[in-house]
Amino acid sequence: MSYQELRFDQSSNFLVTGGAGFIGSNLCEAILGMGYNVRCLDNLSTGKYENIKAFVGRPGFEFIEGDIRDLDTCMRATAGIDYVLNQAAWGSVPRSIEMPLLYEGINIMGTLNMMEASRQNGVKKFVYASSSSVYGNHPELPKREGREGKVLSPYALTKKVDEEYGRLYKELYGLDTYGLRYFNVFGRRQDPEGAYAAVIPKFIKLLLNGEVPVINGDGKQSRDFTYIDNVIEANLRACLAASDAAGEAFNIGAGGREHLIDVYHGLCDALGKKVEPVFGPERKGDIRDSNADISKARQLLGYCPEYDFAKGIALAIDWYKEHL
Repeated sequence: MSYQELRFDQSSNFLVTGGAGFIGSNLCEAILGMGYNVRCLDNLSTGKYENIKAFVGRPGFEFIEGDIRDLDTCMRATAGIDYVLNQAAWGSVPRSIEMPLLYEGINIMGTLNMMEASRQNGVKKFVYASSSSVYGNHPELPKREGREGKVLSPYALTKKVDEEYGRLYKELYGLDTYGLRYFNVFGRRQDPEGAYAAVIPKFIKLLLNGEVPVINGDGKQSRDFTYIDNVIEANLRACLAASDAAGEAFNIGAGGREHLIDVYHGLCDALGKKVEPVFGPERKGDIRDSNADISKARQLLGYCPEYDFAKGIALAIDWYKEHL
């Protein structure tokens, strides 16, 4: 069953924070396509107006340019909302090491503002983006909820704190919160630009332009790369999940494991390129290996990812060929 077949009350109102970003804009598009109302909140610091430009003016879509660090803005954005999908955050482990105070303000204080506004405005479900980075230095594979190590970056710490607030807001205030630990999401609209760009779109763009990509480390590190449509499904299923499952965090991955050097060579083959990469130093704060045990999300959310890596990467490559 794909996410398009999930059903909500026809009058349902969704708020997507960070809605002009990669994941957020895909959520906005999916929910609009299902016939429900979407309010998008974004301050356009990392999100792009062009990601939502096609939705502006459509019935059922509203855009608020504002910052989750401002509680009044959060109160206004959550008024009349049934489901909050809180994607607003700054990503990137290396950037968080350079700017820990900024990450504290956006990823912790901003998320807390959103939870509080949602509580005060009687939101039914608060679904928020967490991260596989919370597993830190715990060596076990696959990664299982409840078996976390020491976090390795300010970014990871902000997501860990968000999860604790999510638990408290359920236990103390009765707000149904669901934390989604994303595992290396990729797909359409993911930005290939800049020093902190995600690896898949960055590699694709460089290869298409005839440039030589740099792989940090030896390339043998592994990731559970997760296609964007799996993440859309997880968010919507969390909105329909039982209240008994609230206050928890869930792994959202494809359940696979790909080594970076194999991904790179697969992209070269798919794009008809023969380019040997350059190997650079390992990045501080990066987890070496990542692979999600998704049994908890399957059981409590009904999560059933439709896209494995091979299916997702083929779609992503097609999208970038058309849009880069």
